[in-house]
Amino acid sequence: MTTETKQCQKCRATFVIEPEDFDFYRKIDVPPPTFCPDCRFQRRLTWRNERTLYRRNDIFGRELLSIYDPIAGYKVMERDSWWSDAWDPMDYGTPYDQSVPFFSQFHGLLKTIPLSNVFSDNVVDSPYVNHVGYLKNCYLSFASWECENVIFGEKVVKTKDTLDAYLAWSSELCYEIVDCRNSQRLLFSRDCDGCMDSAFLYDCKNCSHCFGCVGLRNAQYHIFNQPRSREQYLAEVSESRFGSYATVGQAKAEFSDFLMKYPRRFANLKNTINVTGDHCSNLKNCRDSFDLEDVEDSKFVIHGGLMMKDSYDGYGIGDSCEMLYEGIDTGVHGSKERFSVVVYTCQDTHYCFNCSSSSHLFACVGLRNKQYCILNTQYTKDEYEALIPRIKKHMDDMPYVDSKGREYKYGEFFPPELSPFAYNETIAQEYFPLTKDEATQQGFRWRDPDTKEYKVTKTPDSLPDHIKDIDDSILQEVIGCSHKGTCSHQCTTAFKIIPEELSFYRRMNLPLPRLCPNCRHYERLKQRNPLKLWRRRCMCTQPTHQHGTGKCSNEFETSYAPDRKEVVYCEGCYNAEVV
Repeated sequence: MTTETKQCQKCRATFVIEPEDFDFYRKIDVPPPTFCPDCRFQRRLTWRNERTLYRRNDIFGRELLSIYDPIAGYKVMERDSWWSDAWDPMDYGTPYDQSVPFFSQFHGLLKTIPLSNVFSDNVVDSPYVNHVGYLKNCYLSFASWECENVIFGEKVVKTKDTLDAYLAWSSELCYEIVDCRNSQRLLFSRDCDGCMDSAFLYDCKNCSHCFGCVGLRNAQYHIFNQPRSREQYLAEVSESRFGSYATVGQAKAEFSDFLMKYPRRFANLKNTINVTGDHCSNLKNCRDSFDLEDVEDSKFVIHGGLMMKDSYDGYGIGDSCEMLYEGIDTGVHGSKERFSVVVYTCQDTHYCFNCSSSSHLFACVGLRNKQYCILNTQYTKDEYEALIPRIKKHMDDMPYVDSKGREYKYGEFFPPELSPFAYNETIAQEYFPLTKDEATQQGFRWRDPDTKEYKVTKTPDSLPDHIKDIDDSILQEVIGCSHKGTCSHQCTTAFKIIPEELSFYRRMNLPLPRLCPNCRHYERLKQRNPLKLWRRRCMCTQPTHQHGTGKCSNEFETSYAPDRKEVVYCEGCYNAEVV
């Protein structure tokens, strides 16, 4: 099969399907896509609400927190009840109807059957969480695993006593970190590994007692990359300075200016072979891949991995699986899980939502330990195998057509307009931010925020500058967010400080924030590059490097857009100058 150029149904841009892509589609028996990779990614994300929670009642009238807006018309059940044997998802089954488009039938099942209020597993004293497992005493933490006492965490793993973190692993007593691992008492830093008792670091490894440093390895007592004696360092970087909001703000500005003086590595790729992407380790033959570990022969996959191979188009997928396609939060010893939302330990499935430990399912919701089911209806093996080709043909002959005239035949992921979530409730808004008008113009649903009934009792500019001047009365205050709802960050306009949070600020000698948790989350997101690649050339002109005089000729694909101000180096030039 040769390369083929197609035009995306949504954005009308052209995209290329390579011969290896066709090989993969044949392997899992699906047709090639009719949407470009970016539009496919955006579409998948509209089915993942990570951070938006509502108070509502379940089907038994019990109040709980849920990711499903009570006015959207979906039924919910408390998570432990949903997983119990007290009800049977097969009771909601319906026969396939050849007179109605497939996606309309699936949507009808989704609105009829009770859904788990959140996606969680083994959480203790952590009610304000979602897409998590094995958490204890965590608050407003999402997509995280094996954590304790983590507040405002996102994609945090095996971490404890940490606040305001995004993509953190095996760390403790950290604050405002992004893409950091194996660190303790690390503040305001990103892309660091094995660092402790430090602040304002970028791309540092195995460093301690460092402040405002870039690209250091195995260093101690450095300030803005300059060595100090232990006594000099402690005199200049007194712990008390971090308690002042004004002083921390000045340090942030100084570090931001200092960081721009140093070249950036074109991509964070560790132990990879034939890989394009960023923040990946132990990958082989992967393209357009981000935030992955231990993956082979895959493409357009973001966030996940862990012994995964032969998989395309996924977010949050992986864990000892293969041949996954178009999935959200899917995998875990699975194979051929196609068009999936929260599907684990399944084989040979299509268009399923929150199913597990099953095989040969088509358009099912909430099934466990089942085989040969369609729309939650049981069939024999022979009946199932005879009906599936007819359903696929019916999907092609009577495709679902969305409000913008786009056709969804077999082989396309669920239409965004049938998602249980509005666009701005999902992480699509994080990676593809839109205004309300832009979203509705593109055919996405939008939810206007509820009218707030609280009254701000403390404006951010009236907060004491230093944490030492904050007493327990702050726990009773409603603090206004500095953004005042004028941003596109799902601003809550106000927030409260909880006791565990205040205790952390005092313990770590940190000032109170002036932004609500949502706006702080978006501030951390802005520190990361987009999940997109551009073809560029190394910008190094250092004659002492391997390329000699003139400009380095190495080319690469990087997540630094051509119009960015940073100087971007290839791996060799970066290592020669920075490391």
